[in-house]
Amino acid sequence: MSASDAAQGATPGGDNLLELAMLGKTALALAVVVGIILLCSYALRRLNAGRGQAGRHLKVVASAAVGQKERVVVVQVEETWLVLGVGGGQVNALHHLPAPSEPPEPPAADGGGFATRLASALRQGKARSGDDGASS
Repeated sequence: MSASDAAQGATPGGDNLLELAMLGKTALALAVVVGIILLCSYALRRLNAGRGQAGRHLKVVASAAVGQKERVVVVQVEETWLVLGVGGGQVNALHHLPAPSEPPEPPAADGGGFATRLASALRQGKARSGDDGASS
């Protein structure tokens, strides 16, 4: 076996070593990028935690759609209710009035919601299919 044959035999082993080194570098770079993303998300969560306390004086009492992009919103700011028209990138004050001493009652659930009606229809369908099977 000559020296050139030995050099050619060592080349595949060297290529494997280079490939492993490149794979390791790629994995390290990926780990660094994932670490930076996690660090940024943690930092944003910490920064936004302080913002939630500033919204305690502002509360949306009610909202109603007037058009596709337009809404009328009632907002409580301390002891005042503001009726705002929101739409088209603009907010317009329509009216302001003192907030009532007692909070407004939420609308009563009439049981006519989609989920309730679907559940009752499924129950009725099962009852009908059970009756048909019993009569045969």
